[in-house]
Amino acid sequence: MVYDYSESKEIPPMELDDIDRQILESLHENGRISYTDLGKKIGLSRVAVQSRINALAEAGVIERFTVVINPVKVGIQVSAFFNVDIEPPYLDEVAQKLAKEPAVTSLYHMTGPSTLHMHGIFANNQEMEKFLLETLYTMPGIVRVETQMLLKRYKSRMGMKL
Repeated sequence: MVYDYSESKEIPPMELDDIDRQILESLHENGRISYTDLGKKIGLSRVAVQSRINALAEAGVIERFTVVINPVKVGIQVSAFFNVDIEPPYLDEVAQKLAKEPAVTSLYHMTGPSTLHMHGIFANNQEMEKFLLETLYTMPGIVRVETQMLLKRYKSRMGMKL
């Protein structure tokens, strides 16, 4: 999903009350909590919780429910951040291509010294090198790529916490 933070062209944001915020905070902590348990936690019936969650999903506040996989546990040994400078006419084309790459976990158009900030995960250094040589460096408009490899993760947050 593409988020354009520069201009608000969409419907005004949904107004969240305290109960909506409690629901979102609880789901952020444990996306598998049952409607019944969540209702007990915040003082609502199961039906009321389900109705509110459905409304939050329909309004686009909740985009999806997913699972977070620990990359190391499944053999992903290399995590790297890339700052990619791109000639302006090629920005959208390159961003769209990179967004489709399975190794790319996040991709942002940034202010500052680089155009795109990207995170990718790879089984090993050879896989990352192949991605650089055969995918990234071959794209039109790439001016410069700066790579930083992750040594240790202290915190990683999926989604937004209220």
